[in-house]
Amino acid sequence: MTQTMKAMVLTGHGGLDKYVWHENWPKPEPGPMEALIRVGACGLNNTDVNTRSGWYSKTVSEATTGGAYAAVAEDDPTWGGAPITFPRIQGADAVGEVVAVGDGADTALIGKRVMTNGWLRDWSDPDNMEKVGYFGSEIDGGFAEFTKTDVRNMAVVTSDLSDAELATFSCSYSTAEGMLSRAIVTAADTVLVPGASGGVGGALVQLAKLRGARVIAMAAEAKHGEVARLGPDLILPRAPENLRKASGDEKVTVVADIVGGPYWPTLIEILERGGRYTCSGAIAGPMVTLDLRTFYLRDLTFTGSTIIPRGVFNNVVRYIERGYIKPVLAATYPLCELREAQQAFIEKQHTGNIVVVP
Repeated sequence: MTQTMKAMVLTGHGGLDKYVWHENWPKPEPGPMEALIRVGACGLNNTDVNTRSGWYSKTVSEATTGGAYAAVAEDDPTWGGAPITFPRIQGADAVGEVVAVGDGADTALIGKRVMTNGWLRDWSDPDNMEKVGYFGSEIDGGFAEFTKTDVRNMAVVTSDLSDAELATFSCSYSTAEGMLSRAIVTAADTVLVPGASGGVGGALVQLAKLRGARVIAMAAEAKHGEVARLGPDLILPRAPENLRKASGDEKVTVVADIVGGPYWPTLIEILERGGRYTCSGAIAGPMVTLDLRTFYLRDLTFTGSTIIPRGVFNNVVRYIERGYIKPVLAATYPLCELREAQQAFIEKQHTGNIVVVP
């Protein structure tokens, strides 16, 4: 194999022009307990956009737009509230074939098809959240012909799905499963899912149904036909003026939200007494208004969900292999057109996930 590869490299925080295409970027070499993966496909997600634009910074208060934020503070521009080093290859949702392994890794992995787990552990202290990093953020990810990762941060997958289809799962479905686990969702629940046409929203619909819950999906009406294929019990417009009336006065016990924004108080008001709100995003805006009386007088529970428990990713892989969940592949772009793919992702005219292929 050659010592170089094609890669889309992020050169700093800013607009889409911060991505630079290279055809002779140094190919990574696997270190101890690492696997070198020939990437077959890599999915896009909001973390790519938010990190590139600096949206995670506390100096930013508007919705995710994917533009460059001039006021970004250099000390907190990433998901973990700390700087990252550039140049950086992003892309957390890599799928591909293991072509080499480092010292200590099982050589039987060579030739296996694998999916990467975005959450990077300190394997001497794997449950310590303060020591967790993210694939494509703290280390290089999958927007390249080759990538490497610790063998404990990937899973062999046996499936008839294509690499592009498999690349729709890792971030979105692990995020969704983590949210539902934090909210302890069971078959006794009715779960409201704003933004159900997106990658995480669609995953929430499928995974909540897998738990036996009743699911109410919210999405732009033009996307209702595609959302219906995910199996929700009821589909509502994106932001009904009277949510309780639109839902038929359903007793909502869980809101699983990645949207936030100005509609957020309405989502909280619809929760039943003792209900749970779980959140892993704020694409419509991070700044919301909360009446604390609603929170404490109605005995609500709020949970944030970012770093997932270790078993969640492996659960998702098992669901794929058993056919319990299905991919929603909106579009596939060549890796060299990542800028165009991410612009389409930002515009949110699609349903499901967008993937790039080397």
